[in-house]
Amino acid sequence: MQAHEIDYQIFGEEMQYVEIELDPQEIVIAEAGSFMMMENNIQMETIFGDGSQQQGSGLFGKLLNAGKRVLTGESLFMTAFLNQGNTKSKVSFASPYPGKILPIDLTEFQGKFICQKSSFLCAAKGVSVGIEFSQKLGRGLFGGEGFIMQKIEGDGMAFVHSGGTMAKKELGHGEVLKVDTGCIIGFTKDIDYDIEFIGGIKNSIFGGEGLFYATLKGPGTVYIQSLPFSRLADRIIASAPRSGGNSRDEGSLLGGLGNLLDGDNRF
Repeated sequence: MQAHEIDYQIFGEEMQYVEIELDPQEIVIAEAGSFMMMENNIQMETIFGDGSQQQGSGLFGKLLNAGKRVLTGESLFMTAFLNQGNTKSKVSFASPYPGKILPIDLTEFQGKFICQKSSFLCAAKGVSVGIEFSQKLGRGLFGGEGFIMQKIEGDGMAFVHSGGTMAKKELGHGEVLKVDTGCIIGFTKDIDYDIEFIGGIKNSIFGGEGLFYATLKGPGTVYIQSLPFSRLADRIIASAPRSGGNSRDEGSLLGGLGNLLDGDNRF
């Protein structure tokens, strides 16, 4: 496998985008909806799957490769951006919600990186984006967001996005890190990943943190996000106006004053 070599630069702090510089005939692939802007020499084309097997794989191979993406909640299609000019040209992709963009050089991760589904943003042509099925029953039944992970394979550059602030943890041999399943961005292939029951009646019923968390056992590298999109979406939905146009607090005895008293001043 030989991925295209691409140069890049990441701009911004909390609402980042990545600008990729392509040599003539170089290609970058991206998730649908991540495109931001491109120069005139760049040509855009919709393809099945990730494009890593577009040549000589046959119709069945292309459909199988694309069908795997549906299991992770992604579209059957991705978008390829080709520099058809004679000079270098740039194309940019933006993160879909506030957070950080993480560049992944797969040559530094033994050719494989496992990440949260829907976190993939873009990559050099030749990088494969597939699914990493869990072989443990606990993960499958209780893993929630962490059950079906994406795997990024190859020898080129790939980019994933995260929500909020990103933390990098280096785990030694046998070292264990316990994480909310939605807060995982990704990890190296040698990390042993499983689901563990929190335990305790009070924790389970009243804790508000779910019944399970992920355990990540080293050796390897783990990337954690402080604000998963699902958590952000739940908070927005909970604060959205109800029928009649009133927010959830406007019909209470204290109304907006209640928010001042309990310190909840989100909006």
